[in-house]
Amino acid sequence: MFEIPLLLILIVVVALVFDFTNGAHDCANAIATVVSTKVVTPRFAVGCAALLNLVGALLGTEVAKTLGSGIVLPAVVEGSHVLVLAALVGAITWNCITWYFGIPSSSSHALIGGLIGAALANSGLEGLNLGGIVSKVLIPLVVSPLSGYLVGFLIMWIIYWTFARVSRKTVNRTFRKLQLLSAGFMATSHGLNDAQKTMGIVTLALMIFGYLDSSSVEVPLWVKLSCAGAMALGTAIGGWKIVKTMGHRIFKLEPVHGFAAESSASLVIAGASMLGAPVSTTHTISACIFGVGSTKRLSAVRWTVAGQLVTAWVLTLPAAAVVGFLSYLLLHLIWS
Repeated sequence: MFEIPLLLILIVVVALVFDFTNGAHDCANAIATVVSTKVVTPRFAVGCAALLNLVGALLGTEVAKTLGSGIVLPAVVEGSHVLVLAALVGAITWNCITWYFGIPSSSSHALIGGLIGAALANSGLEGLNLGGIVSKVLIPLVVSPLSGYLVGFLIMWIIYWTFARVSRKTVNRTFRKLQLLSAGFMATSHGLNDAQKTMGIVTLALMIFGYLDSSSVEVPLWVKLSCAGAMALGTAIGGWKIVKTMGHRIFKLEPVHGFAAESSASLVIAGASMLGAPVSTTHTISACIFGVGSTKRLSAVRWTVAGQLVTAWVLTLPAAAVVGFLSYLLLHLIWS
């Protein structure tokens, strides 16, 4: 009879819990602007976001491959069955802390930080794919928010220039409709990037336990579907604290601003997904909103919120890594 180890089952369950917290934490970014500008109701937005996240999750696996083998070296950590569980504990702990305070930090970097910390506890620097961490994590950590700010600023400037002689009422009426498209693009690109991260971590666990070949990262269909479903459920239940922060505290959004922010964020996230870079949707959409707001006037943006966000972004990787490191030591004692 085919038997599945209890620990592997536990890891998959905890991974889905993480995806749930990711949905409560990060999927709200995909619908925050369209809800805050009152283009659609929260119920409708959540339903569409869930469906389009699922579609996006099935469109590619480049980001999942990065999480599966681009952060740690499967051949080095093979047999370390508690490593993935420790990484998830680190990520979930940080997610819960930031969710409680309504801080839109990055679930992506929480997961990566937890994985790095657990790998360091297991085998030191030898277990890390340092080249992958630099090219797929650290560089995008800086580039993605900068790109988001610049693209958001540019798209909003083009809109201002194009519609300079059109009444504000007409512009907002037009972009209320167009924002449906931009929000859909945002939700799809979110699934294309964020939904794949937990897929990658589950796939890594399957490789560590010997159920998948570690020489190539192939994500099973059941992993894709279950991770996307857990994320959608998290969005429906717990995402509204982050919606409030993203849609109201940074900059008072109108439909035209929501369209510009969503479109620019979608372009940056989709581009990163094609390159296999697990960027933070939170970093990206936040920066896009700042860029859009800056075209009106710098004082229109609440820069104190920016300071809070940057603090959370800087702390996420090391904080989750520390918890992942300690979790590995504790779980190793329990499970050995």
